[in-house]
Amino acid sequence: MQSTISRIIRTPRLLLPPSSTRTFSSSRCRLEQFLGADEATFARVTSATRTNNRVVLVDFYADWCGHCKVLSPILEKIADDAEIKTGSGRPIDLVTVDTDEHAALAQNFGVRALPTVLAFRAGEPVKQFVGALPEDGVRKFLEDV
Repeated sequence: MQSTISRIIRTPRLLLPPSSTRTFSSSRCRLEQFLGADEATFARVTSATRTNNRVVLVDFYADWCGHCKVLSPILEKIADDAEIKTGSGRPIDLVTVDTDEHAALAQNFGVRALPTVLAFRAGEPVKQFVGALPEDGVRKFLEDV
């Protein structure tokens, strides 16, 4: 009786004709965001090998900072838009670092005011701005990177 039930419940296999094949393709994620990064994530994402063909924006912020709360959504929106690239045509990744939790990291890059945004290319900071810029200002900043 059990074998009869298993035959009834068993679903038929779907057979593909010999001429049809299934292929899978994948592409590397163009834009990535690393929100609330720690030192290890920061080091990995801004490394020279990873930033050779892309630009990483690092947003140093604090939860209590009003200007940071204005700038953060603008940076996230820009990092989400695959059409926005730097002046050199490189795609953009975003890293955010909470300066209250990672003060030593902020101090290593001379962050004295918030928000501070650094652009990394080939593992090195190449440009920065301090304060909350409007979206057009951030786009202009990216044109020069």
